Amino acid sequence: MVDSNSRQKIVVLGTGGTIAGRSALVNDNISYDAAQIDIESLTHDIQGLKSHLDGYKLDFEQVAQVDSKDMNFAIWEALARRVVQRLAEPDVRGIVVTHGTDTIEETAYFLRSVVCADKPVVLTCAMRPASALSPDGPQNLLDAFSVVMDANACGVVVVCAGVVHAAEHVQKIHPYRLDAFSSGDAGPLAWIEEGRVRWSLTQMPMYLTSRDALTLPDSGSWPQVEIVLNHVGATGKVVDSLLNAGIDGLVVACTGNGTVSDALMVSLQRAMSQGVKVVRSSRCVLGRVIPVAGALIPDSRGLSPVKARVALMLSLMD
Repeated sequence: MVDSNSRQKIVVLGTGGTIAGRSALVNDNISYDAAQIDIESLTHDIQGLKSHLDGYKLDFEQVAQVDSKDMNFAIWEALARRVVQRLAEPDVRGIVVTHGTDTIEETAYFLRSVVCADKPVVLTCAMRPASALSPDGPQNLLDAFSVVMDANACGVVVVCAGVVHAAEHVQKIHPYRLDAFSSGDAGPLAWIEEGRVRWSLTQMPMYLTSRDALTLPDSGSWPQVEIVLNHVGATGKVVDSLLNAGIDGLVVACTGNGTVSDALMVSLQRAMSQGVKVVRSSRCVLGRVIPVAGALIPDSRGLSPVKARVALMLSLMD
């Protein structure tokens, strides 16, 4: 035990996901029910957990219990407020958030945008349910705790399969394998090796934020921002339908370096003329839209379509 840590806590906030999933068969890693096990129970059978924590205490809260495909703004609002409140407690070293893999990148970027986290906020997950023959959730939790306890850690990050990803760069790139995430061209922030964090020499965690979670309006009144895709034969009819529905903003998942079909551009221009904010991102997995002088539609400054949607939504709240 380390006496200096004996009164410090790591807060663990549960939201559900595969990491809390259960199946009747140990070899079923697909047809399980997500979000079945409460957050405190997830740690009961992790071997070596007490010694790994080195004197830190765990404080559990179940913020939500959902499959992350069903994550919503009300949970985001509650989660962000709770993160801010718990970080303000002097005996809290940091926070671990358990989450489903499908939308963890969006939640991470949202939290990075609304929480000024000078302490670590680590989101983690699992690709296999807790009932699997060889679940990955326990190791991911241990790795998340390692990051929280590291002296250099701060800000919002995602930990999975021994890798630490920045919230603004992480993307789920595979639907099945355990190492399902990538930070693209930016590369990982760090790697966890035998409980120790090895930071990249070119990357360091950040805790910049664009607004305060405690000043967010009620989630029921958040702006409506949708994503449209440019593809062969894109006509813009989807944009016109969304415009008729009273859309506030649009993110275009463009082809290549922010390109859209002529027909889609006509509809986007019509939307902009009616006050709808439009941003271009790229549907390419790697790289970013490189700005071009005089572009009619602004680019997303390197954000993926789903994260550009979060950024545009927050900007429309001002």
